[in-house]
Parts: sequence; C-alpha cells; structure tokens
Amino acid sequence: MLHNKKIVVVLPAYNAEKTLEMTYAEIPFDIVDEVILVDDHSRDNTIEVAKRIGINHIISHDRNKGYGGNQKSCYDKALELKADIVIMLHPDYQYTPKLIPAMATIIAQDIYPVVIGSRILGRGAKKGGMPVYKYYFNRFLTMSQNLLMGQKLSEYHTGYRAFSGEVLETINYHANSDDFVFDNQMLAQIFYAGFGIAEVTCPTKYFPEASSINFARSMKYGIGVMNTAWAYAFQKFGIAKFRIFEPKKN
Repeated sequence: MLHNKKIVVVLPAYNAEKTLEMTYAEIPFDIVDEVILVDDHSRDNTIEVAKRIGINHIISHDRNKGYGGNQKSCYDKALELKADIVIMLHPDYQYTPKLIPAMATIIAQDIYPVVIGSRILGRGAKKGGMPVYKYYFNRFLTMSQNLLMGQKLSEYHTGYRAFSGEVLETINYHANSDDFVFDNQMLAQIFYAGFGIAEVTCPTKYFPEASSINFARSMKYGIGVMNTAWAYAFQKFGIAKFRIFEPKKN
C-alpha cells in the first residue's frame, strides 16, 4: 500500500512469454499489493510463465477479445479486488515498471486521479527507437485531439496508465471498443467526466519482442482516434450524443 491505498497492477497480455518475467521482476512489490494478468488467448506459453513466476490472479480468455476487451477484464477484476489505484502496465517490457511509485504517489496524494507515462516528454520515443512514421503520426493525432477536445496533453497514445478506483467506477469503459482505440476512448471519457490527467516522462523501448501494430492497423487506429475526438467535441457542444459518454450503470 501507499498512503493506505491498495495498489493493483494489471497486465493485459498477448504472446508475452519472452518479456513477462522481465517486466514482473521490476514491479516494486514494496508498494504493489496485487498483480492481475489477463491472457487474451495467446498462442505461446504466457500462462505457464505467469504461473511459474507466481502471479496470483490469472484470467485466460477462451477467445481473442482484442486489446480493449483485455483491458475490460483487467479493470473489472481490479475493481472486484477493491483497488484504490490501478496501474496498467504492458507485459512486453516496452515501459519500465520503475515508474510505478511515481505514478501511484500522484494519485495516492490526491494530486491527480489519472497519470499517464508520456514518451514524448523528454524525447523518450525517439531515443527508444519509435519508428519515424509512428512518431509523426503520434504528433499529428495529438495536436488534432488537443484542438478538438480543448486539452493540452503531450500524447494520447501511450499504453502506460494509472487510474484511481473512483475513475474506473465512474467512466463507462464497457461501452468502448475492444480494439486499440479503447485507450483513446478512455481518455476522452475521463476528460468528459471532469477528471484531470497528469503526465510523467517515460522512456520506452522498441525491440522485436515488444508489441506493436503494423501500418494498416495504425491507419485504422488513427481514424478511430479522430472519430473519438470529434465525438467528444460534438457531445460537449450538444450537437450529438454518444454511448461512450453515458454514465456507468451500476
């Protein structure tokens, strides 16, 4: 715990057998209370590795539900465990678990209810080897989103995030896509609900075992991101209503 807050790390996994143990070994268990791994019907030995290294909470999907579908299972389980702070960490070792104390502290001390690890602050993306087209795609999308949503994030596309339990209890994340745009829809929901988001500088690593989407899926993702930003703007100005911004039904 940290400041009497229960901290739960969730690992949305898919074919992560080569990197899971490295990621798990760096989790700061002096403050982290529970770890949840959700395996999205991997084709490798992710589940076997998770059991061997001692992860207590393992959920295995009987079919591939997608990146967003995986996170839905992660957050459902974290809330079931009464988490006060939930850290979403990719088990592909692209993001360092060593930032967990900093991210959790911001939430535990009630400074911000959401923290994201930004690869853009400090130029972590370029240093870590982010492909050039992805870097400029990131910058274009982020600029467009900030304009449409009236925000000032350095990026919306990082996979390293921390949430208070209150945020996850409030936003209707089950209304979101099961695909990669889920992450952006969550941020739009968080802003729409009136929560603030902090950013911390986050180094990143790009290597063969780290998960990444190809050019075609990146384009699909980009379209989904812009649709989300426009939906946010239309909802804010009362032009249209969208299901993702409806209150969560308990």
